[in-house]
Amino acid sequence: MIQPEPRQLPRPAFVIREATPEEFATVGDVTVAAFASGPYGHLPTSAERARLLRDAEGRAASGTLLVAVATGTGSHAEGTVIGTASLLRAETEHSRLATGEEFELRLLGVLPEARGLGLGEELTRVALECAVEQGASALVLDTGELNLPAQRLYERLGFERIVDAAQTADVPLVAYRYPLQRPDGEVRVRLMRDEEMDAVAELSERAYAHDYSLSDSYRASIVDVAGRAGEHQVWVASDTETGALLGTVSTPRAGAVMTELPQVGEMDFRLLAVHPDARRRGIGELLSRHVLLLGRLRGVPRVVMNSGPEMTGAHKLYERLGFERLLDREPLLTMPDGRELKLLSFGYSI
Repeated sequence: MIQPEPRQLPRPAFVIREATPEEFATVGDVTVAAFASGPYGHLPTSAERARLLRDAEGRAASGTLLVAVATGTGSHAEGTVIGTASLLRAETEHSRLATGEEFELRLLGVLPEARGLGLGEELTRVALECAVEQGASALVLDTGELNLPAQRLYERLGFERIVDAAQTADVPLVAYRYPLQRPDGEVRVRLMRDEEMDAVAELSERAYAHDYSLSDSYRASIVDVAGRAGEHQVWVASDTETGALLGTVSTPRAGAVMTELPQVGEMDFRLLAVHPDARRRGIGELLSRHVLLLGRLRGVPRVVMNSGPEMTGAHKLYERLGFERLLDREPLLTMPDGRELKLLSFGYSI
């Protein structure tokens, strides 16, 4: 099959990042303007509500304050804050739904003149991934009963409606939850911490050396966790009771790739490893599903990966999860000793 020529993606009209303290006052203005033009903008605003809308600093202290900032390619000047959302830890000052290990999304707002760019969806996707990075069990949120566009967005993204959510606001609310971890709660997937690098390197080496004969160059690649973490994301599966690390996998940051395999818009992953002592606990499947979750949150069309021909156990797992062989994208490698090795390629269509 002839591969399509690489195409240059257009520069987006906005980027989403964490707000800086210098932007807190502007974020308050944007939040006020966004909600004033919403379905409840005609109602009087209480003093408590007005304080909440303006308190960007308090929301940042309770979690992560996200902003959508114009890049200058559209009608807004570069650097203009045109949208915002607050990702809050449970039981902090401005959260009202989240409990335990849940995070809560509140005060998602977009300036009226910036609507139609998809900011609400992208802010929600980024908030979900931020919650995943911190090991949240779920992301919860609520919205007014009259805010039908928001309800359609959350349902399209996969949020589940919470039927018996308590009403704590002046207007009727509709609450939603997006589960992010395995229901039994015994294992949690999160980003690796800096102090865990050596342990993840040891885990990865033990996992691969347990099943395969490793060349020096491949072994060096496996244990270079610091190098991967500097450029990409290194995830760990940890036992929630003991804290023991059970497995790991690496993914690129949003918009980047780790290998030459992905085509435009696709996401790849590498070096899924399960500690030999943690086998038969479903850790490999859990980490694979975690990668697919990231793909869904990022809205990619396909998740792809390469695997060595001898890794038959992994191949069975991928096929059971719904991956398909990409026969037209399987590279032939020349090893240091002159042998040729054909890598297998797999893809999962989101």
